Amino acid sequence: MKSIAAFIFFISISVIAQELKLVSSTDFKTTTFIGIDSYKNTYSIKNMVLYKQSSTEKFVYSDLHLGEISSVDIINPLKLVVFYEDTNTVVVLDNKLNEIERINFNNLPDFINISTATNAGNNSLWIFNVDTQQLELYNYRENKKATVSQPFAGKPISQASNFNYCAVLTEKKLLIFNSYGSLISEKDGTGFTKIILQDKSIIGVNKNELFLFPDTSENSFEGSFKPLNLPIFENTVKDLQLTKDFLYIYDGNKIHTFSITQPKQ
Repeated sequence: MKSIAAFIFFISISVIAQELKLVSSTDFKTTTFIGIDSYKNTYSIKNMVLYKQSSTEKFVYSDLHLGEISSVDIINPLKLVVFYEDTNTVVVLDNKLNEIERINFNNLPDFINISTATNAGNNSLWIFNVDTQQLELYNYRENKKATVSQPFAGKPISQASNFNYCAVLTEKKLLIFNSYGSLISEKDGTGFTKIILQDKSIIGVNKNELFLFPDTSENSFEGSFKPLNLPIFENTVKDLQLTKDFLYIYDGNKIHTFSITQPKQ
């Protein structure tokens, strides 16, 4: 088993020109670790229930009629996007996990069959239309598609987005789109099982190894993924999240928190 110290050493000399330092390893048992927001709240899923845990409070949300929770986007802690693929439904929650909006794509005037849904800001979602094989920027308040990409092959197995970009991982490709729906990068995604996106950086998981693509700005897409000295642990990398200041890795038993700092000049 490679040590955490070795992991820190190799990442600290990586192309992101940043340093990672292990802050903590906290015992945590759940089915799915979603992440930790800017207010230090921890989100997880267990037995079809979404949990939000702070140091003093705990909130829960569930609607068993909607089925299993497929994904939760916490990029905006005041508007969480909870996606249920089985019932083609998105629920938007506030910071206490109260329901704000419910979008049932089966009941829209123009039915949309979707397999992904993440936050795009301004009452909009990045969704993948299964029937047309297109990524769409959908405004759920106006019931309007603001952006539609060209069709592309493959089924999304992971999607990550912010308010400027959306990255879609299929079985063979990693596709990155801007907010106009234009494809600005296409890379080999073979073997990757999950991607996470923060600001301009993407990290992908491939056979329990992490790979970094450091800059998703449109002038920097000619680069490639850089390995980050993995496997990190004896156990698999079960879930992970990248924020501006921290990288969180969940191995099924603990949440390992690494701080991200700029190196001294």
